[in-house]
Amino acid sequence: MITLEADRLVFRFPDVHADAACAIEFQRTLRIPDDGKDYPLPPGFGTFPLRHLDDFAPRMPAQWLERGGVIMPMHQAEAMWINFGRRFYEQGYPCAVKIATGKINAVTGEPWTNGLNRDPQDYVVLPKQPWLDGYCVKKGVIRQFVAMPLGEGYSAEEQITGAAEHGGVQFVVYPMKAERYEAILRAREAARRHMPSPAADRFSGAPMPAAPAAMGLAPGGRMTQEIYDDPHGLDAWDQRHASRCFVTIANALAWHALTGERPSTTPPTAKDYSEAGLPWFAYYAADANALEGAEKLAGLKSVAALGQEKGGTPLPENEPVSGERVVPLGKPKPVREMRT
Repeated sequence: MITLEADRLVFRFPDVHADAACAIEFQRTLRIPDDGKDYPLPPGFGTFPLRHLDDFAPRMPAQWLERGGVIMPMHQAEAMWINFGRRFYEQGYPCAVKIATGKINAVTGEPWTNGLNRDPQDYVVLPKQPWLDGYCVKKGVIRQFVAMPLGEGYSAEEQITGAAEHGGVQFVVYPMKAERYEAILRAREAARRHMPSPAADRFSGAPMPAAPAAMGLAPGGRMTQEIYDDPHGLDAWDQRHASRCFVTIANALAWHALTGERPSTTPPTAKDYSEAGLPWFAYYAADANALEGAEKLAGLKSVAALGQEKGGTPLPENEPVSGERVVPLGKPKPVREMRT
């Protein structure tokens, strides 16, 4: 069962376990410069609004209504990241999540398939993976998700398939088998008294208050981020129970026409943010192995590179920034023990 709650998609599996649930939301963020440099994690500026497609059925294109799901607005060249838990230190029910943009897997670059695959791993594991900012192009490096109009050749979908058919973002969620989860609960309870407090929080920014309607996601600037290997194994996941959702991305102007709501203003530029002395972030996960990057995704052209080939400038205000003030996440500071 999937519900929409306060701009979050909540996936629940009561037939598997009473605790079997996870939440997914989309965070507004800085578009990092697309200049070949590897940047730290940018902050979140609040969630993108999500709305039921069916609530605006008379105004929606038939193709969008047929696939169902929800709709959200993005400005052209705006960036976002996918958040799998409101805080990075949350404990939650383990789930395996496949993510695609335009039905191209964001981890492997392969076309959409049902079921989980391990060689190579084509999904992320929650709650180990707190967020995903882009396409896995290299071990420890992603290219940021950047919204671009379908039909102009920038999206990952168009670069890999040659067609602008789907756009948007697609998810399928598989919960962990109940017996495996119960074993984790027992181990977690035994270790609970030794659990450290979190050191910091990525959600530091305040919420920011006749183009084509459909948008796709394209590879933008490079960012240091690891996609973690599945520590549980393929047999831990209950693939008999799955929930799937399509998130349609509408151009911000089309969003207003379709829903009657005004989209949020665009976030500040990376240059404005950096010059204000505000922090970037680095996430550390103990005892976690990172996946190798996908060859197909590594071969995609970034928005800036493809725009240069086309003789245009699709990314305004793409100046490099320093990103020098970096706050570590997930690496708690130890407490000095009493000696007497």
